[in-house]
Amino acid sequence: MSSDVLDALRTLKALVQTTTGLISQLEAFLQSIALNNASEATAPPLSPSSPSPRSESVDPLSLARDSATLIKAHTTKLSLLIINEPFTPSAISKVLRELVAGPIPAIASAVQICDADKHTAVARQDLAWRCYRVLKELKALVGVIPLNGKILPNSQRNGSKGDKGSIAATGVIWAACDDVILLEKLGIAGLLIKKVEEYRDTLKDILEELKEYSEEVEEDDDDDDNSGANQEHEGGVNNITGQMQSTNISAQEMLDDLMNPRRIPRDDPDKIRERLDSCLKRLRLTALLYTAIVKRRLKAIPPLPTSAQTPVTQRLDEVFPLLKRLPHRFGEVACAFYELDHDAIDRAMDSCFFDAFAASEMLMKPWDGQRDEFTEWAEKFQVSIKRPD
Repeated sequence: MSSDVLDALRTLKALVQTTTGLISQLEAFLQSIALNNASEATAPPLSPSSPSPRSESVDPLSLARDSATLIKAHTTKLSLLIINEPFTPSAISKVLRELVAGPIPAIASAVQICDADKHTAVARQDLAWRCYRVLKELKALVGVIPLNGKILPNSQRNGSKGDKGSIAATGVIWAACDDVILLEKLGIAGLLIKKVEEYRDTLKDILEELKEYSEEVEEDDDDDDNSGANQEHEGGVNNITGQMQSTNISAQEMLDDLMNPRRIPRDDPDKIRERLDSCLKRLRLTALLYTAIVKRRLKAIPPLPTSAQTPVTQRLDEVFPLLKRLPHRFGEVACAFYELDHDAIDRAMDSCFFDAFAASEMLMKPWDGQRDEFTEWAEKFQVSIKRPD
């Protein structure tokens, strides 16, 4: 290799290290925000071209969109340069410099200027998670840039032995960038609506599962008496076989317990079916609550972001953890039913219906004023959730 090529490769190697190091710092910052670990979040390093975190005129969702668009375009260039002849380290270095100087720090800055008090903590965490995914996948692609002066071999280009390859990795980055761009199109209200609709759909799935479970009845063992003699006659052989296969049978029983919930016995001494009927009614009401929240509250949210913290963002950030937690808790209720554990059923149902009641209470009043149509509906909901029968 000529000295010029060697110098270009050394420059490329240094830029790869610089880019990877910068992304690693920004990843840690974005991940801490996405996971709501505010105490671990440290301000990311900013390039001179990045907007000031104190800038009031910059819309964080628009900045994130523009940064993601640029990262997507530069990723396309980078992906082509590392798989096509001639291998040109200076061209790859140019792409990396542009990424480091602009869109990489800018996409982290977008999260930094997304004030939870004005945009809601829900929106800030969601934005942080989407931007984190972009940088995480980009770092993986930067990490496979060849530093030996040759393009990537087919195995690294197309993937092998579980490695997705540079071409597939590029597609993953595109998808992550598209998610950031989509968030700007949704807006804050659109994002909140989308999340609540997803939670509601999960509740409906659990409702359908429990409805199917309620229709199953423990089968009668009508053939037990008829087969008794044969079982006694073959008892010796079965005992020996059972001892030989005890390990396998035990493993199979464990698998069956996981895959096949226990059916409610016909005599139902613990009144499981009575509890299940009550749960189904309340779960159906809770799914309706989510639909009503979308229609009467989230679609009527005042414009966000606001110029300062308002009761609107506070109320949203208070109620969303409950709305997010309820599908998981109803999943725990379903598991308790499958185990026929009446004590666990009672505990889990109490937690679910307390949260559902609290969520309706938090959103009882409209964003401005004291009462509206939803207020009256929520009052009836609270009565029904307490006494579904």
